[in-house]
Amino acid sequence: MLYPIGIQSFSEIRRRGFVYVDKTAKMYKMVSEGKYYFLSRPRRFGKSLLVSTLKEYFLGNKEMFDGLAVAEQEKDWIEYPILQLDLNTEKYSTAEALENVLNEALTQWESLYGNNAAEVSLSLRFQGVIRRAYEKTGRNVVILVDEYDKPMLQAIGNEKLQNEYRLTLKAFYGALKSCDQYIQFAFLTG
Repeated sequence: MLYPIGIQSFSEIRRRGFVYVDKTAKMYKMVSEGKYYFLSRPRRFGKSLLVSTLKEYFLGNKEMFDGLAVAEQEKDWIEYPILQLDLNTEKYSTAEALENVLNEALTQWESLYGNNAAEVSLSLRFQGVIRRAYEKTGRNVVILVDEYDKPMLQAIGNEKLQNEYRLTLKAFYGALKSCDQYIQFAFLTG
């Protein structure tokens, strides 16, 4: 048996034949009964793997789920536009660090769904991308955020920086409320 020690990619686990404990029935219940979820658990708890599993599910990659519970439950396998943000990759020692990560994600999404020059702030750009992803695809948007709180955790002890991060993230995540009608599912973990 091959155990996926440290592997957080659902598709890699499935393609390479690693042991996978099937929790897809619970995942299906979650995606079919709710819309917004926040999961806070300790490190090494499988949060990033769940984000990766949700991504494959919302991409409609039915073949990845062959033999798993969700394969019997899901009948439609619809592909949704996905906006995935991983805040794990930066040191977050300056206010610009968070802005750079958010800007890079927004720039990638805007290359897919377009941009509007009037959307100058990070939060307005996020709101615009969500709306345009819906308009371009005709499908509601899935938003997956991993390590949503890492900037805040990295700034513990630096009240000024924590406050800057708090204000930036509050406005950025506020786009979720403003764009509710365009969102299929949102999952934040940290």
